[in-house]
Amino acid sequence: MKVYTTIIFQLMVWSGFSVIEWLSHRDLVLYKVIMFGVFFYLAIIIGNYIIRSPRKTLLATIISLSIYGSFHLIMSIITLV
Repeated sequence: MKVYTTIIFQLMVWSGFSVIEWLSHRDLVLYKVIMFGVFFYLAIIIGNYIIRSPRKTLLATIISLSIYGSFHLIMSIITLV
């Protein structure tokens, strides 16, 4: 149950990243990469606080990031149609 809770909280973090990325559409790519790093670190910290296991935290972060990425990809495909 801790992994599920972590994934939900991390999806909230990735949603916040989407909003911030949308608001900073004129920024350079370097700034967006740095911002992604900050949000990735925040997701790791939140996950490690809940799960208390670095390996499971990394796994949960990869799962939540893949869910976020696939949802983001699907929505971009839908908007092109």
